Amino acid sequence: MRRPTLEGRSILVVEDDPLILMDIALAFEATGAAMTMTNTLKHALLLVEHDGLSGAILDHALGDGDSSVLCSRLGERGIPFMIYSGYATVGGACKDAMHIGKPAPEGALVAAMEGLIAGGTSLPTCDLSPRNRT
Repeated sequence: MRRPTLEGRSILVVEDDPLILMDIALAFEATGAAMTMTNTLKHALLLVEHDGLSGAILDHALGDGDSSVLCSRLGERGIPFMIYSGYATVGGACKDAMHIGKPAPEGALVAAMEGLIAGGTSLPTCDLSPRNRT
């Protein structure tokens, strides 16, 4: 059983693929984090303003736009975030964020979020997808 390292933390997840959203929820299930999930940019723009938000996981390409505006707002608020995307690179306000390539091994997002919250800053790009592991 995983130790609840994110106990009491509030994590926003913005992902438009329902299966990936479910995988993220399962990965974080035993962490003790409160997960708020949405599949649209429009709804995410409202959720990003909530007080107490500890971190965010963002898909870059959403059905109603890309997450650049979310990256900007999270950065302004000092909330750590990462990009979880199938795109090899992302630009704009998201270019300096931690980037984990889809699909990633179970637990990779949890470990990355733990690191972001502990450090309070975004980390360099890393691609943990199976296609790039040796």
